[in-house]
Amino acid sequence: MEKSIINPWTWQDQLSYVQAVEVKNTTGTLYVAGQAAVHADGTSSNADMRTQLGIAIQNLETVISEAGYEAGNIVRLTVYTTSSQEFIHNCFDLFKAFVARHGMKQAVTLLQVVGLNETLNVELEATVVK
Repeated sequence: MEKSIINPWTWQDQLSYVQAVEVKNTTGTLYVAGQAAVHADGTSSNADMRTQLGIAIQNLETVISEAGYEAGNIVRLTVYTTSSQEFIHNCFDLFKAFVARHGMKQAVTLLQVVGLNETLNVELEATVVK
């Protein structure tokens, strides 16, 4: 697999994402459904957003690993949240640590939504290549 990062500017670097990722010569593409703070028994977390983000990250990492892919090869990540302000002010450091831990270079979209399933307030949807 070959990845090329397209960044006409540098300001996005501090936000832990890139403007575009071109991928060539892949052997597979994994489209991961939104992963949220749902426990192994299927119950949704009612914890604060920061705690929920930690669980969502773990769930995303688990799905990617079980499929035989690596989180470092996430090329597209969509973050759904019920409050973009809370995500940016209370959770962004956790998000940045996740990106740094895997050496990710991914295109990101952050969306504030009216609601998520049950008590959930953050969800991560990813595209991963191999």
